[in-house]
Amino acid sequence: MFEKQRNGKTVPASDVSSDSAAATPFQDSPSSSVRRSALIGSSIKITGDVVGDENLVIDGSVEGTINLSSNELVIGQSGHINANMSANIIRVDGEVKGDINGQEKVIVSKTGRVKGNIVAPRVTLEDGAKFKGSIDMDPGGLETSTTHMEKPGSSLTKTKGVNDILEKASSDTGG
Repeated sequence: MFEKQRNGKTVPASDVSSDSAAATPFQDSPSSSVRRSALIGSSIKITGDVVGDENLVIDGSVEGTINLSSNELVIGQSGHINANMSANIIRVDGEVKGDINGQEKVIVSKTGRVKGNIVAPRVTLEDGAKFKGSIDMDPGGLETSTTHMEKPGSSLTKTKGVNDILEKASSDTGG
Protein backbone atom coordinates (compact mmCIF):
# COMPACT_ATOMS: atom_id res chain seq x y z
CA MET A 1 0.00 0.00 0.00
CA PHE A 2 2.73 2.53 0.95
CA GLU A 3 5.46 1.14 -1.21
CA LYS A 4 7.42 2.64 -4.10
CA GLN A 5 9.07 0.94 -7.00
CA ARG A 6 12.79 1.54 -7.43
CA ASN A 7 14.59 -0.08 -10.40
CA GLY A 8 11.76 -2.54 -10.85
CA LYS A 9 11.81 -3.63 -7.19
CA THR A 10 9.15 -2.81 -4.65
CA VAL A 11 10.65 -1.03 -1.63
CA PRO A 12 8.79 -0.05 1.57
CA ALA A 13 8.21 3.72 1.83
CA SER A 14 10.16 3.85 5.09
CA ASP A 15 13.34 2.85 3.19
CA VAL A 16 12.99 5.54 0.52
CA SER A 17 14.71 8.86 1.26
CA SER A 18 12.62 11.91 0.61
CA ASP A 19 13.90 14.19 -2.14
CA SER A 20 12.30 17.21 -0.47
CA ALA A 21 14.13 16.55 2.79
CA ALA A 22 17.46 16.40 0.95
CA ALA A 23 16.78 19.72 -0.76
CA THR A 24 16.05 21.74 2.38
CA PRO A 25 18.65 24.51 2.88
CA PHE A 26 18.65 24.31 6.69
CA GLN A 27 19.51 20.61 6.90
CA ASP A 28 22.14 19.67 9.49
CA SER A 29 24.75 17.23 8.27
CA PRO A 30 28.43 16.75 9.07
CA SER A 31 29.45 17.35 5.45
CA SER A 32 27.35 20.49 5.10
CA SER A 33 28.97 23.86 5.78
CA VAL A 34 25.54 25.52 5.92
CA ARG A 35 24.45 26.01 9.51
CA ARG A 36 20.87 25.99 10.70
CA SER A 37 19.24 29.44 10.79
CA ALA A 38 16.32 30.82 12.74
CA LEU A 39 13.80 32.94 10.84
CA ILE A 40 11.75 35.94 11.91
CA GLY A 41 8.99 36.11 9.31
CA SER A 42 7.73 39.22 7.54
CA SER A 43 4.58 39.45 9.68
CA ILE A 44 6.50 39.32 12.99
CA LYS A 45 7.37 42.45 14.99
CA ILE A 46 9.75 42.22 17.97
CA THR A 47 10.36 45.01 20.46
CA GLY A 48 13.24 44.39 22.87
CA ASP A 49 16.52 42.50 22.89
CA VAL A 50 17.25 39.65 20.49
CA VAL A 51 20.09 37.42 21.74
CA GLY A 52 21.05 34.03 20.38
CA ASP A 53 23.62 31.39 19.58
CA GLU A 54 22.55 30.55 16.05
CA ASN A 55 22.34 32.23 12.67
CA LEU A 56 19.31 34.46 12.17
CA VAL A 57 17.37 35.72 9.15
CA ILE A 58 15.05 38.66 9.82
CA ASP A 59 12.31 39.42 7.30
CA GLY A 60 10.12 41.12 9.90
CA SER A 61 10.56 44.14 12.15
CA VAL A 62 12.84 44.49 15.19
CA GLU A 63 13.23 47.46 17.56
CA GLY A 64 15.80 47.31 20.36
CA THR A 65 19.12 45.46 20.18
CA ILE A 66 20.36 42.36 18.36
CA ASN A 67 23.36 40.39 19.66
CA LEU A 68 24.48 37.22 17.89
CA SER A 69 28.14 37.45 18.92
CA SER A 70 29.64 34.56 16.95
CA ASN A 71 26.92 33.98 14.38
CA GLU A 72 25.60 35.33 11.10
CA LEU A 73 22.75 37.82 10.82
CA VAL A 74 20.85 38.47 7.59
CA ILE A 75 18.35 41.30 7.28
CA GLY A 76 16.07 40.17 4.46
CA GLN A 77 14.65 42.48 1.80
CA SER A 78 11.42 42.89 3.75
CA GLY A 79 13.28 43.36 7.06
CA HIS A 80 12.94 46.67 8.93
CA ILE A 81 15.35 47.11 11.83
CA ASN A 82 15.51 50.01 14.29
CA ALA A 83 18.23 48.61 16.53
CA ASN A 84 21.93 48.48 17.23
CA MET A 85 23.26 45.08 16.22
CA SER A 86 26.31 42.92 16.72
CA ALA A 87 27.20 39.63 15.01
CA ASN A 88 30.14 37.87 13.42
CA ILE A 89 28.91 38.44 9.85
CA ILE A 90 26.05 40.80 8.99
CA ARG A 91 24.33 41.09 5.60
CA VAL A 92 21.77 43.83 5.02
CA ASP A 93 19.30 43.34 2.18
CA GLY A 94 16.53 45.38 3.86
CA GLU A 95 16.43 48.55 5.99
CA VAL A 96 18.49 49.26 9.12
CA LYS A 97 18.43 52.33 11.38
CA GLY A 98 21.11 51.86 14.01
CA ASP A 99 24.75 51.02 14.52
CA ILE A 100 26.18 47.80 13.08
CA ASN A 101 29.13 45.97 14.64
CA GLY A 102 30.49 43.03 12.65
CA GLN A 103 33.36 41.04 14.16
CA GLU A 104 34.36 39.63 10.75
CA LYS A 105 32.51 41.58 8.05
CA VAL A 106 29.44 43.62 7.10
CA ILE A 107 27.81 43.51 3.65
CA VAL A 108 25.20 46.02 2.50
CA SER A 109 23.64 44.61 -0.67
CA LYS A 110 22.26 46.56 -3.60
CA THR A 111 18.78 46.46 -2.00
CA GLY A 112 20.11 47.38 1.47
CA ARG A 113 19.54 50.72 3.21
CA VAL A 114 21.53 51.70 6.31
CA LYS A 115 21.35 54.84 8.47
CA GLY A 116 23.97 54.42 11.17
CA ASN A 117 27.60 53.66 11.82
CA ILE A 118 29.36 50.47 10.73
CA VAL A 119 32.32 49.02 12.63
CA ALA A 120 33.98 45.94 11.08
CA PRO A 121 37.37 44.91 9.73
CA ARG A 122 35.80 44.22 6.29
CA VAL A 123 32.90 46.23 4.84
CA THR A 124 31.27 45.80 1.44
CA LEU A 125 28.79 48.29 -0.02
CA GLU A 126 27.40 46.78 -3.22
CA ASP A 127 26.56 49.01 -6.17
CA GLY A 128 23.11 50.46 -5.49
CA ALA A 129 23.27 50.20 -1.68
CA LYS A 130 22.05 53.22 0.30
CA PHE A 131 24.22 54.27 3.25
CA LYS A 132 24.33 57.30 5.56
CA GLY A 133 26.76 57.21 8.47
CA SER A 134 30.39 56.42 9.15
CA ILE A 135 32.50 53.33 8.60
CA ASP A 136 35.32 52.26 10.93
CA MET A 137 37.41 49.43 9.49
CA ASP A 138 40.15 49.66 12.15
CA PRO A 139 38.14 49.36 15.39
CA GLY A 140 41.09 48.90 17.77
CA GLY A 141 43.74 50.86 15.86
CA LEU A 142 42.56 54.39 16.57
CA GLU A 143 42.59 53.99 20.36
CA THR A 144 46.24 52.92 20.47
CA SER A 145 47.41 55.78 18.26
CA THR A 146 45.49 58.49 20.15
CA THR A 147 46.64 57.40 23.60
CA HIS A 148 50.11 58.79 22.88
CA MET A 149 48.90 62.21 21.69
CA GLU A 150 49.20 65.29 23.84
CA LYS A 151 46.17 66.47 25.79
CA PRO A 152 44.09 69.33 24.38
CA GLY A 153 45.64 72.69 25.23
CA SER A 154 49.22 71.40 25.19
CA SER A 155 51.82 72.91 22.90
CA LEU A 156 51.46 70.17 20.28
CA THR A 157 47.74 70.65 19.80
CA LYS A 158 47.66 74.47 19.83
CA THR A 159 47.27 75.99 16.39
CA LYS A 160 48.27 79.49 15.39
CA GLY A 161 46.88 81.61 12.64
CA VAL A 162 49.00 83.04 9.84
CA ASN A 163 48.86 86.53 11.38
CA ASP A 164 50.22 85.20 14.71
CA ILE A 165 53.15 83.56 12.94
CA LEU A 166 53.94 86.67 10.85
CA GLU A 167 53.70 88.89 13.92
CA LYS A 168 56.09 86.61 15.84
CA ALA A 169 58.54 86.56 12.90
CA SER A 170 58.56 90.35 12.53
CA SER A 171 59.13 90.87 16.27
CA ASP A 172 62.04 88.40 16.22
CA THR A 173 63.72 90.26 13.35
CA GLY A 174 63.21 93.59 15.04
CA GLY A 175 60.84 94.90 12.44
